[in-house]
Amino acid sequence: MSTQEDITTNDTLIGSLLGSISEVIRSLELLKSETGCFLECACYFYRVSVVLMEIQTGESSITCPTDVIESLSESIEAAKYLLEITQESNGPESTTDLTSIEAGFQGVVKQIGETLQSIPEAIIDEEEYIGVVVQSLSNEMQNANIGDGSKSEILQNIQQKISERRTQEELVSEEQIETDLYPSDPERKYGDLSESQMSEIPDIPSQSTIVSSSQRKYGTQSESQSQMSEIVDIPSQSTYVSSIQRKYGTQSESQSQMSEIPDISIRSTNVSSRQRKYGTLSESLSMLPQVTQFMEPPYQAFICPLTKEVMEDPVTTETGVTCERQAVTEWFDKFGDSDEISCPVTGQKLTTGLSPNLVLKTIIGEWKVRNEAARIKVAHAALSLGGSESMVIDALRDLQMTCEGKEYNKLKVREAGIIQLLDRYLSYRSKDVRYELLQLLKTLADEDTDEGKEMIVNTLAMSCVIKFLGSSHQTVRHAALALLLELSKSQHACKKIGNATGAILMLVTSKYNEESDAFASETADQILKNLEKFPHNIKQMAESGLLEPLLIHLAEGSEETQVVMAAYLVEIDIGHEKKINVAEKACPALLRLVQSENIEARRAAFKALAHISLYHPNKQILVEVGIIKIMVEEIFTKRMFSDLMNSRNEAATILANILESGVEHETFEVNTTGHTLGSDYFVYNIIQMLKNSSPDDLNIDLIRILLSLSKSPRAMATIVSVIKETDASFAMIELINNPHEELGVGALKLLIALTPFIGHTLSERLCKTRGQPENLIQCPAEANLITEKHAVSAKLLAKLPHQNLTLNLALVNESIVSEILHAIHLIQRSGTRTSRYATDFLEGLVGILVRFTTTLYEPQMMYLAKNHDLTSVFADLLMKTSSDEVQRLSATGLENLSSTTMNLSRAPQVRNTKFMGSLSMPRSFSLRSSKKKQVETCAIHRGVCSAKATFCLVEANAVTKLLACLQSDKTEVVESALSAICTLLDDKVDVEQSLNMLSGMNAVELIINAVKEHKKESLLQKAFWMIDKFLIRGGQRYAFGISQDRMLSGMLVSAFHRGDGNTRQMAENILRRLDKMPSFSVYMTERVTSETP
Repeated sequence: MSTQEDITTNDTLIGSLLGSISEVIRSLELLKSETGCFLECACYFYRVSVVLMEIQTGESSITCPTDVIESLSESIEAAKYLLEITQESNGPESTTDLTSIEAGFQGVVKQIGETLQSIPEAIIDEEEYIGVVVQSLSNEMQNANIGDGSKSEILQNIQQKISERRTQEELVSEEQIETDLYPSDPERKYGDLSESQMSEIPDIPSQSTIVSSSQRKYGTQSESQSQMSEIVDIPSQSTYVSSIQRKYGTQSESQSQMSEIPDISIRSTNVSSRQRKYGTLSESLSMLPQVTQFMEPPYQAFICPLTKEVMEDPVTTETGVTCERQAVTEWFDKFGDSDEISCPVTGQKLTTGLSPNLVLKTIIGEWKVRNEAARIKVAHAALSLGGSESMVIDALRDLQMTCEGKEYNKLKVREAGIIQLLDRYLSYRSKDVRYELLQLLKTLADEDTDEGKEMIVNTLAMSCVIKFLGSSHQTVRHAALALLLELSKSQHACKKIGNATGAILMLVTSKYNEESDAFASETADQILKNLEKFPHNIKQMAESGLLEPLLIHLAEGSEETQVVMAAYLVEIDIGHEKKINVAEKACPALLRLVQSENIEARRAAFKALAHISLYHPNKQILVEVGIIKIMVEEIFTKRMFSDLMNSRNEAATILANILESGVEHETFEVNTTGHTLGSDYFVYNIIQMLKNSSPDDLNIDLIRILLSLSKSPRAMATIVSVIKETDASFAMIELINNPHEELGVGALKLLIALTPFIGHTLSERLCKTRGQPENLIQCPAEANLITEKHAVSAKLLAKLPHQNLTLNLALVNESIVSEILHAIHLIQRSGTRTSRYATDFLEGLVGILVRFTTTLYEPQMMYLAKNHDLTSVFADLLMKTSSDEVQRLSATGLENLSSTTMNLSRAPQVRNTKFMGSLSMPRSFSLRSSKKKQVETCAIHRGVCSAKATFCLVEANAVTKLLACLQSDKTEVVESALSAICTLLDDKVDVEQSLNMLSGMNAVELIINAVKEHKKESLLQKAFWMIDKFLIRGGQRYAFGISQDRMLSGMLVSAFHRGDGNTRQMAENILRRLDKMPSFSVYMTERVTSETP
């Protein structure tokens, strides 16, 4: 069979099936059920007929499988049997339960759904939209729940009867069956159907249906589609009402009187808004079942002969013609002379005015109400069915026009549950559907009361509406904004909108995009202003970058609102670029709250000010509003018995934040008597509060205040004086034992700051404190566990006076030193996998080891240095660290150790051979070895040396490492390295040997480069002293090379002119030796040049 024959046969089968479906639909419309079962079934059958017609009239040649059509036919036959049983059940002797019949129809619907699902995908691939529709309808019918959902035995009996009938039909010859089913003429199709067959075809799927679903999508009809026009069998009474009758189907008895309406020009393709609103439905909606019983077409008397539209304000002329007031007035205006005015219909002259036709106006109004209610029902049915896109759009538009400016219709729409139906269309992909949906929702929300708005926000997913703000289609964005603007007029809706994810952020973004979309920017701004009714929305605006509402409400709102806004300032994360602006606008209002009597207001204001003061650039703003004096008053004059809040803690926090920002505190007065922050009055009161066991939180801030003041020499002198006077050092040392770690760290930092002034006092009192100083050395098991307290504890011990023997002896413990060395090794081994406090901790530990080298005269210290080979430890640290401070401390430790090497180095002992020679013993019993054992001696120290026993730098290979440190860019490191190397040029050692060794290591060039790089006076003195040593002992070997360096000569001249006494004298000596100055200089003395700096 050819492809054309397949299509022809397929169309014939579908046409027959459509006739059966139409018959079932008509019968179902006449049945009544409390559950609405029969009408629901009719809707499903109608949708199946639409799908079949789409398959039949598609642009591509789609052929529905014969077995699918046969299966659908069997299901429709079953439905017919059920209808027969239903009619019999209405009789008095019927025993059939209506519930069973409803269950039977449910089974038929499910069977049809399964059949539709069996349509192969390959058949409808070319018409993708048909596949989507079929799949959606199939799923919906299979999940349908009609009636009470019980299983029906009637359907099983019916299916058995149909099966028996099919068996009997199979006995008939195949030729006869084909003759009955398929016309021999492929062109015959629907055109040759009998009149009785034509009546069976549904009057709903008319040509307008096909055009609406296919022409709108594809533009033109195929040849087979054009033949579908023959299906239409709707009798028309006259030309002017053909389109109306085509939309409404048949007329009721009362409606049949409309045949006498005069010819009114109504074009189906361009229906005016007023006609659409009152007189006609769109083509897609007119296809719905039972539409004709809902709609009441306009009567002849309703139509204005001028506008051809339903009248709004009918008036009657003296000739008895009724027209629309506006239309007839415009007609009158065309006449220049009032005497020439004539009737627009009869042409007769008019002499009197117009009379309002109130009766007709009332009748038209009642007709509108009836039709509007009907339109709501039709739209509800369309949205429930979820038909084609055009049907949905038409339903939404009809609802919008019906509800425009009519509160009663809006109420009816809400009561009909249409808003619940609209929720499912929020996820519709079509931009046209989205636009019409948003327009309808705006119309429903536009009313005097908040009832409609609240129902919309409670029913719809507001997050979906918010997503439309990011649509790529401007019309959809604008419609969404217009809807939100209307909804935001309700306080309840404001809360719902604000709670929608990303709502306020999207609105703020739209507000700031004024250049790209001015309308969106202005509308979003109005919405945001409305949303300010709900405080939480203001917080979200601030979090989204819009801070103005929060600051305005903080400055101008009620006290309760100000408290909430102050709390929000603490909770939100404000960008650095806006913090100064926030401080300028918020601080005056916050200070007013601080000075109020409301405890909650004061607490919120203090927290907000503390948060603002954390950003150091705000210091000037805080100072200018007078916050320092207010905070000092809160700290010193407010007491718990007069302030239930006890604001001293918060005030101290704010003051500490301001002082830590680097404000010039010595110029700010804290009271009316002229005391400043650095005065004895202020410092004394702070220290007294520390001594009086204040709460830990307050003590932390008090220590922060003292630490900030200690950066000023003048204030530091005052602090030291007050501590000495009040003997507060004990109280401060006790604070390091406090379990509150932050307080302990703060106390340790303050003690470190005080160490240069009262270090010995602190050392002595630390040793008298319970558990100290050994508890300050706590080494964690892992380098990444090092805390700030570990670091500052070690640093305090490293900073306290190194020569304090009491403290050193208290620390001398084998386990403590071993623990320190283990921690150093642990940090070096960990590399980058350490805590951020690891470097500070390492510096503190090395500093503790250095302090032991300053009291080597004590036997315990000497034993500790030898036993743990501190020379090698320091030498290794010179190269195995990235910390300049560790290098400096290691060089200092090597200097201290090397200074004692000459005292520890001894010449090798020679045995007394005279006594052994006097003994007469056989040669074979000689006690002397045949080879003399030679003991190596250090050429520089002229004795037996080792790194461990005598701390010899040469034996420890530390000299090369020290010279490498001369290339450091840190002056302190270079100076310490020079000091350590200077111990090798001391008069007690063999200087000639030292110079030879250093010369071989290129030391002269390194020293000269160090002089060029660093200008510190003490460093220059050490470097000049070493250069002078080379010139004195080395003579011309070094003089020529040194004299050729022009930059060094210039520096020597500069030092001679501008240096202090020692530096000038050394520079002069070098210049003289280089023949840069005359030998008779009064400053030249050989004795001075040999002395160390």
